Amino acid sequence: MLQVTDVSLLFSDRKLFDEVNIKFTPGNCYGLIGANGAGKSTFLKILSGEIQATTGVVSLGANERLSVLKQNHFDFEEYPVIETVIMGNKRLYEVMKEKDAIYMKEDFSDEDGVRAAELEGEFAELDGWEAEPEAAQLLEGLNIPTSLHQLTMAELSAGQKVKVLLAQALFGKPDVLLLDEPTNGLDIQSINWLEEFLINFENTVIVVSHDRHFLNKVCTHMADLDFGKIKLFVGNYDFWKESSELAQKLLNDQNAKAEEKIKELQDFIARFSANASKSKQATSRKKMLDKITIEDIQPSSRRYPYIAFKAEREIGNDLLQVDNLSVTLDGKKVLDNISFTLKPDDKVAFIGANDIAQTALMRALMGEIEVDSGTIRWGVTTSQSYLPKDNSKDFAGDESILDWLRQFASKEEDDNTFLRSFLGRMLFGGDEVLKSVNVLSGGEKVRVMLTKMMLQKANVLVLDDPTNHLDLESITALNDGLKGFKGSMLFTSHDHEFIQTLANRIIYISSKGVIDRMDSTFDEVLENNEIQAQVKELFAGENEAE
Repeated sequence: MLQVTDVSLLFSDRKLFDEVNIKFTPGNCYGLIGANGAGKSTFLKILSGEIQATTGVVSLGANERLSVLKQNHFDFEEYPVIETVIMGNKRLYEVMKEKDAIYMKEDFSDEDGVRAAELEGEFAELDGWEAEPEAAQLLEGLNIPTSLHQLTMAELSAGQKVKVLLAQALFGKPDVLLLDEPTNGLDIQSINWLEEFLINFENTVIVVSHDRHFLNKVCTHMADLDFGKIKLFVGNYDFWKESSELAQKLLNDQNAKAEEKIKELQDFIARFSANASKSKQATSRKKMLDKITIEDIQPSSRRYPYIAFKAEREIGNDLLQVDNLSVTLDGKKVLDNISFTLKPDDKVAFIGANDIAQTALMRALMGEIEVDSGTIRWGVTTSQSYLPKDNSKDFAGDESILDWLRQFASKEEDDNTFLRSFLGRMLFGGDEVLKSVNVLSGGEKVRVMLTKMMLQKANVLVLDDPTNHLDLESITALNDGLKGFKGSMLFTSHDHEFIQTLANRIIYISSKGVIDRMDSTFDEVLENNEIQAQVKELFAGENEAE
């Protein structure tokens, strides 16, 4: 068990945490949530001992091991992949290396024999004989094939290193597992594998993630960081969000009778409890949900941007035709003779084994890169608005947010009051609109880009990984805003819920071709074994070539 007692942290000129008291118990997965800047990653670092709290203590049970997902992808460059994973259990790795060093000695002494015997005993107690098979199984689950296991980390791509470090954190069944954005850089198949791994994990997990589907799938509790405190809520992210919003709505409705408020909350708890009983983590979660009282549900201080897209005109008969498109980047062909035709009202999710092919396609469709061959024909009635994955060139200047946005406003909209109001809805209030665009955070830049796209009123939205850099509140607002969009969408994403709730067409794309599923939801495609077998064949070799 991991226990936090009276933990506070003074950070710069403010108190980030104030006398936090919380117990994390085995068998549960806790989703640590909070607004950007609330200190989620900092709290994980306090739990791991990387940062010392100003006051209070963090205690771990006797003989228990805590494992952390490391973020520095270049710490293990000279080590073999399989060995890097085993390093997740520090003591096991130390025993293994010392034992191997003794056996390598040419002048093997009696003392060496005694020491080797001691190490062999400890090695067996630590399940050392299962270390390599377990490490290999974790790697294969994360789509790192056996052919890469003996390579050094330096020989892997950045995306593959992310997966190896995740396998390292998961290795050896740690008693407490700390994961900060574990789905970042993972393909859809690897995320699904990780979800199943954590659902079946018997010890304690504390995770920070912006992936709502992931939090809903794996979490038994939400640990909400708000007002400098951390409060535990039973249930997954959707239960926390919907219940806190309902509590806020009822709190604001001064005319509602107390009995009506209580009845509405009780009905909500009952509905969610019944649904929770159907999930894989249901047994203990449902029991806990049944015990929730009205007082357990509290409003949140979260702020959500207002996002709504409206098209200036409807699309005619033609949306997009792509014929025999080939693209080469850095000497490598990433798209080869790709063809598809999209029709009006299509909302298409493009999915790949890695991001290179999808981003290349988005850039080619928007004329940002030259193609080797093939044609791209947009319908004459279409207008496109584009959210690139890399927006650095859009914000290279030093103009203010207000002045930057002005260039995309119509004559009627080119008014400070109007633009300030528009930006205010996107959480840029007061003097924030005067900030230079080149000093904005990643999430702020995306919110500014989305503001620009709303002003453009295009009937086709082209979005390359739009939830990247956004916090949960902005992701939710964007998802809801796109649900109401009447035009067409072409997008890439790693966010399961985003794809499931928005796409009516799924196109898998690789350097070898496409698999095109019209009028299918993402879950329907994932649950179709025949389609998934085709996808596996399509992506075979893509990870090695990443």
